[in-house]
Amino acid sequence: MSSILITGATGNLGLEVIRFLDKVDSSNRIFAGVRNLEKAKNAFKDYPKLDYVHFDFEDFDTFDNALAGIDRIFLLRPPHISDIDRYFRPLFTTIKKNNINEIVFLSVQGAEKSKVIPHNKIERLIIESGFDSVFIRPSYFMQNLTTTLIGDIKTKREIILPSGKAKFNWIDIENIGEVAAILLDRFDEFKNQAFEITGLENENFEKVVSLINNSIENPIRYMNVNPFKFFWIKKQEGMVNGMIVIMILLHFLPRFQKEPRISDFYERLTGKKPTDLKAFIERESTKFE
Repeated sequence: MSSILITGATGNLGLEVIRFLDKVDSSNRIFAGVRNLEKAKNAFKDYPKLDYVHFDFEDFDTFDNALAGIDRIFLLRPPHISDIDRYFRPLFTTIKKNNINEIVFLSVQGAEKSKVIPHNKIERLIIESGFDSVFIRPSYFMQNLTTTLIGDIKTKREIILPSGKAKFNWIDIENIGEVAAILLDRFDEFKNQAFEITGLENENFEKVVSLINNSIENPIRYMNVNPFKFFWIKKQEGMVNGMIVIMILLHFLPRFQKEPRISDFYERLTGKKPTDLKAFIERESTKFE
């Protein structure tokens, strides 16, 4: 039996990883690494076997206690953290000091080819540090529509991005969480490999907005802007510079890249088809009103 630490446990993806670890009835001991213990215990009240540790990427003093006795880590990058040297180098030093050698890292599709995105640097740091690892490289989250982009949808009835007509591959976080749980539980079968997790559809935002409008009464529109205007809009809204830059990289660069590759790894691993966009939008339709 291994002790597994889930970072970002109360986020959308962390919640799904823990939910699916419970479903696979893992024999491993699972620790939720969280900033607010009481909030987490309430969020996970239906998971009596779950343990909790105080962990905060931005508070280095939490590292040692959270990592004590841990064998394996599910690691993700909080969206607002773009300075990898400042936050992840000290974390990896502490992980090494605690004799932990197994990391499952939530990266992003194409990270190995794009040195400008922070996931690439984290992957390289993991390899350089000599960890046994599994890199999960998912495509574009369907849940970005109900989280990162939902503010503009709710207040402006718009999706505002510098994406042009670029096509994105869309994947449900539930599918990613299921894959992550299996890879964490059966780490030795998959270690030192990278796996792309994608949906079955490559679609641009115009098409996605059309699908959303088929499911709601109050329509929205897609507004394509250049990166400079996008930066100014988000700066005026109070978004931190690092987050704005990451959003530009993730949404503007695909205009100059090939359509995303579609992977069958999810289906091979689980025996199921990933969620399709129409089903996701219908499932979440009340959030778009």
